[in-house]
Amino acid sequence: MDGDQKTDGPESGFTQEAVHYYRDLQSRIIKAFEDIDGVKFECTDWTREPGHRLKGGGYMRVIRGNVFEKGGVNVSHVWGTASEQGMAQMPGAKESGGRFAACGISLVTHMLNPFVPTVHMNIRCMATSKMWFGGGADLTPTFAFEEDTKDFHDAMRAACAPYAPDAYDKYKKWCDEYFYLPHRREPRGVGGIFFDDLNSGDVAEDFAFQKRVGEAFLEVYPKIVRRRMNTPYTEADKEKQLYKRGRYVEFNLVYDRGTKFGFATDANPEAYLMSMPPVVKW
Repeated sequence: MDGDQKTDGPESGFTQEAVHYYRDLQSRIIKAFEDIDGVKFECTDWTREPGHRLKGGGYMRVIRGNVFEKGGVNVSHVWGTASEQGMAQMPGAKESGGRFAACGISLVTHMLNPFVPTVHMNIRCMATSKMWFGGGADLTPTFAFEEDTKDFHDAMRAACAPYAPDAYDKYKKWCDEYFYLPHRREPRGVGGIFFDDLNSGDVAEDFAFQKRVGEAFLEVYPKIVRRRMNTPYTEADKEKQLYKRGRYVEFNLVYDRGTKFGFATDANPEAYLMSMPPVVKW
């Protein structure tokens, strides 16, 4: 896939700028993870088959290593005219006649050591009748440590602070409500921030906020990994982690908007199901 290819979707110039940032962030996160693990990511680029109603593709990067049992850091960039199912999930799609361009970076890690928390981070933008931004980051430990939770939330709070006085409180609450499993009556993890369909009227400021979230993640999560990765653990600790992963699978397959968007846009299933853990128990 040609990373400099111009789209024919709405706001193509800006989505191209966003793709460049997402790919740069992807490369820096991959380097940070490889420096920790000592194992290289597997790289797979994919494109829509010729004649498909949508265009574009993505850059899949997956690690199966000594610290990261499985981790994925993916960038996607698609555009075209959405199906009716897809339009129902896109703000402003009716006004744009279904024409859209969407891009983003999404990552999930599943760690070998059960004392290292699973993490999810995603930032994305979509052009329909307007530019829309979404994303966030959240931490899912099997064994929660107050120090890790505090550091993670402090990083997200700092990313939110320049955007709006109430941004952190608002997006933390949104995260707590979104990453909740109603059928289990329990939260997925210890939270973070989450925002979606964001359009303040200032595209540059919305994008700057989104980038701060990406940079905050890159600063804080590798520190948490290094802090916990050599903690001794037992077989019972690992068993508890495998059952906790079951909750993660349930959320992503039943409730997650990103997974549903992947289904709706007929994207590469290996990419949007990258978040599935390598081993899980119920």
